[in-house]
Amino acid sequence: MYDRRTDALRDWYATQARDLPWRVPPGSDTVPDPYRIWLSEVMLQQTTVAAVKAYFARFTTLWPTVRDLAAAEDTDVMAAWAGLGYYARARNLLKCARAVVADHDGQFPESETDLLTLPGIGPYTAAAIASIAFQTRAIVVDGNVERVMARLGAIETALPAAKPQIRVLADLLTPDERPGDHAQAVMDLGATICTPKSPACFLCPLRDDCAARKLDIAECLPRKMPKTAKPERRGYVYLARRGKTWLVETRAPKGLLGGMLAFPTSDWSDRPIPAAPFDAHWQERGEVRHTFTHFHLTLKVLTTMAPGNPDRGRFEALDPDALPTLFAKAHKLVT
Repeated sequence: MYDRRTDALRDWYATQARDLPWRVPPGSDTVPDPYRIWLSEVMLQQTTVAAVKAYFARFTTLWPTVRDLAAAEDTDVMAAWAGLGYYARARNLLKCARAVVADHDGQFPESETDLLTLPGIGPYTAAAIASIAFQTRAIVVDGNVERVMARLGAIETALPAAKPQIRVLADLLTPDERPGDHAQAVMDLGATICTPKSPACFLCPLRDDCAARKLDIAECLPRKMPKTAKPERRGYVYLARRGKTWLVETRAPKGLLGGMLAFPTSDWSDRPIPAAPFDAHWQERGEVRHTFTHFHLTLKVLTTMAPGNPDRGRFEALDPDALPTLFAKAHKLVT
């Protein structure tokens, strides 16, 4: 049973693997670049392949090696990351690159255990790098793999409680040979065929062994605990323009959007306190809304072209593409 399912996945992947810029095609003699594998895995956290491709191309053009990235200016890296979201990843990206250079002579360690000591690398990312970049047998479980395993084994326990059962089945199927191809095969299967809605079971190489398909419950799995409603927060964002320049600031290194270029804002809370960066006639121009991991945020947008001496920030020419999505929305609203 083990060989049939694993072999079916391998054979399917040999002809159906996605063409991705960070991937070495199945059967290739080319050795995967751990830097590109690591970079893609960090970018893909909580993000789609379609969204990541352009960012990956930008990063690997600007910083083609881990040493190049480690030597980059923080502000340049944060600007290049702008719009991709979950900005703690970008801060950890720099920390990790610098740790690889300082502590490992610019070479990513090969074992999961050593990879886990690097900033921003958790169990999934460590397993993915070890498996894909170094062909070390590791149990790689992301959202796509969870869905495939839950359906293959008809695991009806709701996530996250189902994770141990899912990992047991993923472990059973993971081969000693070419574990990286296997991991990518399961991820590709989840991304292209065993999709959250309307899975294309008739195209699946595991259809004859899929317990959920036989029970006609594939689309119901994996089951998940009901989501709790996210709280609502509000605030003010101030867009001051002086000629061709805008008042911007670099947010504190820690916290939401840490280290990112931003317009000045008030606090974000149930009852925000206005906090204009200088006295002026500020005009309301509407609102922008953005959703973070743990809450929804609505900011009232205020603008002025009046001269003033701000108590924080600086006026400079602005590239809107260097702004996080939240502030890019505010900029778009008033331009």
